[in-house]
Amino acid sequence: MSMIVAIGTFEMHFPQTHSLKGKRQVLRCLIDRVKAKFNASIAEVDNNDLWQRGTIGVSMVANDRILLQKMAARIEEILTDHDQVEIVDYYWDYV
Repeated sequence: MSMIVAIGTFEMHFPQTHSLKGKRQVLRCLIDRVKAKFNASIAEVDNNDLWQRGTIGVSMVANDRILLQKMAARIEEILTDHDQVEIVDYYWDYV
C-alpha cells in the first residue's frame, strides 16, 4: 500500500478587509469550513501581519491520487467562492 500526500498553497488578497482582525475572521471561516468538510490540515503559513494578503497551506493524505485530486478541486471551490477573498495564485503538489 502506498501513501500519497497532497500539499496545497493558496496566496490570497482580501480587498474588502481593513484590519488584521477582519482578515483573520475571513480566514477562520474558510479554515473551519475546509477542516469540517475534508478533515484536512490547513493553516495560515505566510503574510501573517499583512491585513490584505495571506497564504494558506493545506495538506491531505490518502492512498488514492485521484481521490486527493477531487478533494483538492473541492477545496479550491470553497476558497474561491468566498466573496471577500481573491485567490492570487495557488498550486498543488503530490508526493
